[in-house]
Amino acid sequence: MKGIKFILGAFAAASLLFSVSANAQENANRDENGKIVRGPYETNKAFDNTFIGIGAGINSVARPIKKPGNWGGIGLATDINFGKWWTPAIGMRIGWHGLWDKSKTDMSHPAVKAGDKFGINYFHGDLLWNISNTIGGYKETRFWNFVPYATMGLLRVDNTINPFSKTANNEYAAGLGLLNVLRISNRINATLDLGVIVSREEAFYDTPRFVAFPGATIGLAFNLGKTNFDRHSSVTPVVIPVPFTTEQYNALADKVAALEKENAELKDKIAALENELAPFRSLVNGQTYLYENGTFTAVDVKPGSPVTVYFDCGSATMSQREKAHLEYFCSNVVSADTKLVVNGYADKQTGTARRNQQLSEQRVKTVVDFLTKAGASESNIETAAHGSTVQLFDGAAKNRVVTIELK
Repeated sequence: MKGIKFILGAFAAASLLFSVSANAQENANRDENGKIVRGPYETNKAFDNTFIGIGAGINSVARPIKKPGNWGGIGLATDINFGKWWTPAIGMRIGWHGLWDKSKTDMSHPAVKAGDKFGINYFHGDLLWNISNTIGGYKETRFWNFVPYATMGLLRVDNTINPFSKTANNEYAAGLGLLNVLRISNRINATLDLGVIVSREEAFYDTPRFVAFPGATIGLAFNLGKTNFDRHSSVTPVVIPVPFTTEQYNALADKVAALEKENAELKDKIAALENELAPFRSLVNGQTYLYENGTFTAVDVKPGSPVTVYFDCGSATMSQREKAHLEYFCSNVVSADTKLVVNGYADKQTGTARRNQQLSEQRVKTVVDFLTKAGASESNIETAAHGSTVQLFDGAAKNRVVTIELK
């Protein structure tokens, strides 16, 4: 047990010392005054700055100091991880850490006795902090990055290495670690991962204590997607004016003079058009004018009278055509002050005299209702229904009619 502690401590001290030394040589991310250039950095896309890591190494199982002996000596450890850097300093990863060791004492798992081999599978999520980028500023080509992390997950123990064994004992675990990332190329990094996880011992051995699993692995990490971070810049490019030659200046001066002349001519044309339009500016929209010798004189124009509205045989309902005819008349003539005379008729070739009288009255009412809806005042409308006693026109169809006259 002392041996594993010594090895892990030596690895940690060496990596810390080398990382600080390497970071001290990283001067390429400083400005002209020697100050570290920091963010902000542009947001990366979903699969940018992601990585896959694999590793292998050694581990041990450390029981409480007050409990003599331990579960095993130094065993094999394996790592598989997938992670993403959200910023140059903060990242996350998920993974599997597998241990293989030999027990020195009986465990609570029924299949693991003293002297038996046993496997421990740790499914975990880690929060990564790149302290090199935090202190020294981000630099993609830095050789050594020093990354402490906190880990938490599920620990499973069994007498097989199968991580999905249905007979395994389960317990939650948490811990701390130090990930050393050494740059080999833009896509490949070497890793040295030193860490320890702690869990309750009673899931693996019948005592309510805690047990620690220190370990060290070395491996490779493969960068996926975009591998760097772009620093956000709000600097506006400076435009430096280029001096004109004499020929260029004279050419521009000639163009300006020509445009000024054209502008003056356009102003004269506008003034002439204004003079031509002057007589029309006093005209009122909707008013009728008589134009003679350049002068406009307002005149009153009344529409022809009478207006006729025809109906079908035996009907007092207006067709769509006659409605359109009457709508046009109302929109141009009818108002609340308009005085009108409405007369209704029926043809004598069809129907009885009594029926024809009723039809003429109904036809008059249909037209009067339409006129009042269009704005005419009913008190200004005189009505008369003549039935078939009066025939204004030749032919039966023409006498199925209502006439409207201006009074």
